[in-house]
Amino acid sequence: MSANKGLLKEIAEYKWKFTMTPTRKVLLLLAGLAIVVMGYRLATGLGATTNLNDKWPWGLWIGFDVLTGVALAGGGYGTAIIVHVLHRNKYHAIARSAMLTSLLGYLLVMAGLFMDIGQWFNFWRPFVSWGHASVLFEVFWCVSCYTTVQVLEFGEILTEKVGTKYHSMFKKALPVLMIVGIVFPTLHQSSLGGLYLIMVDKLYPLWWSPYIGLLFLMSSFFVGPAMICVETTLAGRAFNHEVPIPVLRGLVRISGVFMILYLALKLYDLAARGVFGLMFKGNLEGNLFLLEVILGVVIPIFIAFSGMSNTRRGLITFGVLVSGGLVFNRMNVVFTGMSAALGGWYFPSVMEWAVSIGLVAIGCLAYCFIVENFNILEHEEHHHKATA
Repeated sequence: MSANKGLLKEIAEYKWKFTMTPTRKVLLLLAGLAIVVMGYRLATGLGATTNLNDKWPWGLWIGFDVLTGVALAGGGYGTAIIVHVLHRNKYHAIARSAMLTSLLGYLLVMAGLFMDIGQWFNFWRPFVSWGHASVLFEVFWCVSCYTTVQVLEFGEILTEKVGTKYHSMFKKALPVLMIVGIVFPTLHQSSLGGLYLIMVDKLYPLWWSPYIGLLFLMSSFFVGPAMICVETTLAGRAFNHEVPIPVLRGLVRISGVFMILYLALKLYDLAARGVFGLMFKGNLEGNLFLLEVILGVVIPIFIAFSGMSNTRRGLITFGVLVSGGLVFNRMNVVFTGMSAALGGWYFPSVMEWAVSIGLVAIGCLAYCFIVENFNILEHEEHHHKATA
């Protein structure tokens, strides 16, 4: 007990920094609005705050905050594999920032998932009710465990500044945590796609696939470098820190290899099931599928293996297209691909948008605060000039 009091005292006495800028003031406003709306939702229920109904039980909070958020936060385990398992040390410069982005992403996913629980006060039941036959049960446990592992991994960074006497303990535990932290994402990333296996008669054939779990897993891996390109570009502008182009180019080309495999599997699957021609049918589903594949996969593959990957403009273009393509894919699966089967109409309410946007704002603010106070971005003297 006295050790905990000592740690809390050390945290309280540490001189924390957080530079206030116009951008951060806007983010604080959006975050505050989201917190108010979340409180209102918990008090009044889903019906009063969302446009969900019996036909559309999954909306923006599941489609974007959870299914998309989990994938976009997958850069942490992908980077861990490259740096700590394959020992590609040249990528060590981005390891901590990627893992921080992943940690914050998963915490926000948990928040979004919590918002979508009808009777939120029963959130604890999966911990004691062993629903092992449910895919959602497995996803819940894997996401919860992986988030816990990431929090423990962050302990190694935290104890560099506060609670330093525990640093050696966290450092010794880090290899084990890394291994465990690689196992869990491979399970739940694929299981999120596996949720749609039973919807063979509901999900449009261009998106339904017997390989949908594997496709979800592969896309969560190749989007990691794309998110790193976006995140390092924003961090470079905000904190005067730039990751060398060869490091990002190497990551992008690793991503490009997986994108080629992903595209080949997707095209093979469409041909094997006899639905290849649906993408050229000219309907909404076919057009959106083509847009998703061309902008989110084909063009980024060209960028990855061309001279464009030698420039920062090319790298950020790659990052934006791949990240946007993954968001588009998940939205197509959740909404476009299910619209004909579910019928009716769903469009997120203002409160749903406020929560989703606000959660992103909270993540950005938390990232800025942590980077300003801990050794995340690698500098010789680790001084940052905040401009964001």
